[in-house]
Amino acid sequence: MTVALLDTGPLYAYLSAADQDHDWACRQFTALKSPLLTCEAVLAETAYLIAQRGGRLDDLWAFIRRHVLRIDFRLEAEFESVAQLMRRYADVPMDLADACLVRMSELHRECRVVTTDSDFKIYRRYSRQVIPLICP
Repeated sequence: MTVALLDTGPLYAYLSAADQDHDWACRQFTALKSPLLTCEAVLAETAYLIAQRGGRLDDLWAFIRRHVLRIDFRLEAEFESVAQLMRRYADVPMDLADACLVRMSELHRECRVVTTDSDFKIYRRYSRQVIPLICP
């Protein structure tokens, strides 16, 4: 079964009607099967954006409560792999959330990363394999 790994951009876009990708994100959330998998780094980035731009954090927490989102990554167990990815892509640069999602794509072979971040077209899982994406 193919799982969706959710990045910050689409999550924030869905929660913010003012975001340029809001309509696209709404279509994706309607089409994708729940739960969408993500990591705490994505939630931290999204919460920061919501707080900075005057949104409602309760909407984010409701997604977790309703099992639309599932936190499916333990950085403590995967930090060496994440650190290696961040070193490999230091010139991009790769942030923590992106590294976690790339690692998640290695752990979930049948997946698609839902993102608005064009850097995912550069990143590779298992060093050279293109990451399946859903992007605008």
